Amino acid sequence: MASTFKTFGSDDQTVTTTNLHEVIPITGTIVSGTYSDNNIKNYAHGMFQSVYDYPYLSSSANHILDITVGYSANSSLSGAAGGLQNAKKINIYNQFAKVLVSPDATGSIQDFDTDGDISGGGTKMKECLFFPFSRLLVKDEIKKGSFVFELAPGGSPTTFYDAGAQTDYKVNSPAGEYGLVYTASNGSGDAVGHIYYQAGIFVVTASYLTTEFLTGSTISGAANIIRSAWINSQFNNTTELNSSIYFCRAGSNEFNYSSNSTYLSGSQVVMKNSRTDTPASYVTSIGLYSSDNVLLATAKLSEPLKKDPTNELTLRVRLDY
Repeated sequence: MASTFKTFGSDDQTVTTTNLHEVIPITGTIVSGTYSDNNIKNYAHGMFQSVYDYPYLSSSANHILDITVGYSANSSLSGAAGGLQNAKKINIYNQFAKVLVSPDATGSIQDFDTDGDISGGGTKMKECLFFPFSRLLVKDEIKKGSFVFELAPGGSPTTFYDAGAQTDYKVNSPAGEYGLVYTASNGSGDAVGHIYYQAGIFVVTASYLTTEFLTGSTISGAANIIRSAWINSQFNNTTELNSSIYFCRAGSNEFNYSSNSTYLSGSQVVMKNSRTDTPASYVTSIGLYSSDNVLLATAKLSEPLKKDPTNELTLRVRLDY
């Protein structure tokens, strides 16, 4: 009679990783229009604005992104007379720079740089728009090379692309990998922003907007202007699916009997009409046990499989996590 348990060998298990992608479109009608701004949430602190896919007071509403603006203390705007929420805009900029940009040798916060080479000669992005996307949309990360964002400030459309990022992306950020964003789909010209793939944050220079937009508006007011200029944003998210695969093998002389109480009647195998008949069993499920024989997982077959000394079975069990 076969053993109750069978130990996995090194060839009986493997681990795989699969990336699943989903297209995420965020249209201007969702961001500004469809729900008459009932899907927009402002806060007493006034440091950012949240966008939902449905009126935010509804239980079915999902948070999809935040919108905010800021500038560096090194920006000429930081000392502008009459600037609204000046300190908060500097704090917003510093907060994102602290998280996304590598500090200098002294640990000080550095400004965003268009080409990502902080110590190089790239143009500093001292005034920026920030778009942190919800983890609900981004999942594990944004797929490289899939990001498209279109705004029309002043009625003139500008489209941003992380062109060529599938093979050419940066890894010098504390927040993970990021791609340079261009206004040309082929990546020509100078970069104008960054898309941080694992963090799910889009940072773009505010040079397309007027100075009055940044200094003369509150952060919430600036967010309203941005939303009114929003045409479309789209990217593919990524869900990393890790799988442990176990090959459960039953040799010709294994598992031909059952421990089910209905398998025997009066000490006789029910399935045998005579003593010389071949024993057989039907496999209906597989149990995966720990080293001390504690049941950890059970896999059910779609239909029973007959097992007898004339055949061998290899059943593939996959655990996803």
